[in-house]
Amino acid sequence: MSLIKKSNELVIPTTVKMMIYGQAGMGKSTVALSAPKPLLLDFDNGVKRMNMAHLENIDTVQVTSWSDVQQVLQEDLSAYQTIVVDTIGKMMDFIIAYKCGNRQPSIRDWSGINAEFSWMTRTLSSLNKHIIFVAHRDTRKEGDDTVFIPALREKSYNSIVTELDLLGYLEMKSERGVQRRTITFDPTSRNDGKNTCNLPSVMEVPTILDRNGNPTAKNDFIASKIINSYLGMLAAKKEAQEKYDKVMEEIKEQVELVTDAESINDLLSRLGEFQHIGSSMVAAKVLINNKAKALGLVPNKETKTYEKPAA
Repeated sequence: MSLIKKSNELVIPTTVKMMIYGQAGMGKSTVALSAPKPLLLDFDNGVKRMNMAHLENIDTVQVTSWSDVQQVLQEDLSAYQTIVVDTIGKMMDFIIAYKCGNRQPSIRDWSGINAEFSWMTRTLSSLNKHIIFVAHRDTRKEGDDTVFIPALREKSYNSIVTELDLLGYLEMKSERGVQRRTITFDPTSRNDGKNTCNLPSVMEVPTILDRNGNPTAKNDFIASKIINSYLGMLAAKKEAQEKYDKVMEEIKEQVELVTDAESINDLLSRLGEFQHIGSSMVAAKVLINNKAKALGLVPNKETKTYEKPAA
């Protein structure tokens, strides 16, 4: 069986791998838990700081060692649709402790540390679940500018961010005396980001607690506003690709029937009748031109048709 796949045979992912980062107190964990049916891996012991209303019906693993993670990932996790890692910086500390004990990691240790992280992400991906990493905020200097970035060790930053579908910066903004919590997935001159599904530049995260800490709405921001948009984008891409493949197959069949100048010009005149999408018109003209060359025909620029070359 060939490993080469046509575009309509490709496996389209149905899960999202993302990271949310920001200052302490921004509600990053609460936002992360707004994903569908989450299991919280609490590396940061942050569950004690969360409003209990947001933890209702949320299962949690309070991680005390890396072996806890290795064990839980072997358990039956079929009841969950999302794994929330809070925080990824603290998780990396657990991996380092697992690999190096109490000493600081050396250069040679990092291949093993990154390999252990890769094992975790591969294992999570194999479970076919959404993955949400939570991170604190750090800064990076770029000339005179200060850029907000996730708080990750430099040696693992690029390898981690490369694996993500979305990277969002959560912050609090004050507009006309009103505090608004917003998230952006766009990379800007002031923050790192990754936005692969054309989410709005700035999205407001709704307040779902009253002054007394009682819930006023369902905590489903990521599920309804982000994951649904991402999966909708994937579905639209798949549908467009299927339409493209269909029209190209129809055109290829017609090109196969061409035998002379008359039949190729007839097909050329009917080219606009096909249900074109994307670059299918351009691709169709390339097929026709190649067939004309194979038949020894040449284009007439004035009539925009093909003909036998002059004697």
